[in-house]
Amino acid sequence: MTSAEKSTPEPLPANVKGPELARAVLDAAQKRRLAAGRRTPDKKDFRPRGYSGAGPDPRDPALFGDVLAKLLKSRGWQQPAAEGRVFGAWEKVVGPDIAAHCRPIKLEEKELTVEAESTAWATQLRMLSGRIIKSIAAEVGHNVVIKLRIHGPAAPSWSRGPLRVKGNGPGDTYG
Repeated sequence: MTSAEKSTPEPLPANVKGPELARAVLDAAQKRRLAAGRRTPDKKDFRPRGYSGAGPDPRDPALFGDVLAKLLKSRGWQQPAAEGRVFGAWEKVVGPDIAAHCRPIKLEEKELTVEAESTAWATQLRMLSGRIIKSIAAEVGHNVVIKLRIHGPAAPSWSRGPLRVKGNGPGDTYG
């Protein structure tokens, strides 16, 4: 078959109408495909492209949590995400009673700095530090926090500044 024959379509019968015309057009298109050597649905080895059939498929909808966990794992963000959970779920990690009296400040090199609202609570938290580390490990993961640094409330400091006067400090003012 020459290139001129390939490019010119076959003439359709003149007096064919309706369903017969559609069948004639389809038959002509199928003959052109066969002449070009393309696969047709009539061949036994024909398979549709893509996925078909029952069973799991990468295109299936997935839960958002599963997709997020897969993304965290593929990017290597498990450790930063666990560290963020310490701050985000602080009340759940230590319990509402303790969380009402302290808050996490920073987490560096697996050492969590916690600020208590009073010196009494700071002392109490130091005694509970082992239990707090265990509850963090149970809730967030092991080796996220291995040491606690607990501070009391931050008091104002008069030891530095442009208007500093040498002497005993504010002792006489605050009794």
